[in-house]
Amino acid sequence: MARRVDFYDDPAAPKPNSLVPSVNVVVTNDAGEILMIRRSDNGNWAVPGGAVDPGESLAEAAIRETLEETGVRCEVTGLIGTYTDPKHVILYTSNGEVRQEFSIMLTGRAVDGEPTPTEESLETRWVTRDEVCSLPMDRSMRLRISHYLIDAGKPYIG
Repeated sequence: MARRVDFYDDPAAPKPNSLVPSVNVVVTNDAGEILMIRRSDNGNWAVPGGAVDPGESLAEAAIRETLEETGVRCEVTGLIGTYTDPKHVILYTSNGEVRQEFSIMLTGRAVDGEPTPTEESLETRWVTRDEVCSLPMDRSMRLRISHYLIDAGKPYIG
């Protein structure tokens, strides 16, 4: 199983050797709760997401990744922002890949399915807006979720 290590503005961090477009999705249910996963590769909480595969659109990747990681099918409803901070790099210890952050954060609405842990998620559950900030997560994910919670009315570009 791949192990993920996030670095932020760390002079000891390895140099990036890849840039992979990825997507994350803040999926909500009818009660306004947020779909969260506890990642199997680092134990942190996050919203579902992953790399965009060749031949698929951003929205298709968002729907696929959410279903793969949570068992919940969603529809994409909006854009929170873009996150490309070169100070954030991610080391995958299984293969030595070091990615520079490149993620587009979307919003989505659950349409079918129940939160179910998978190989990529140790836990999967609905979390209230008040509870989400208390979960342990990487600083980059916390920033992205805070932009959703603030709802500035325009996408974040960073």
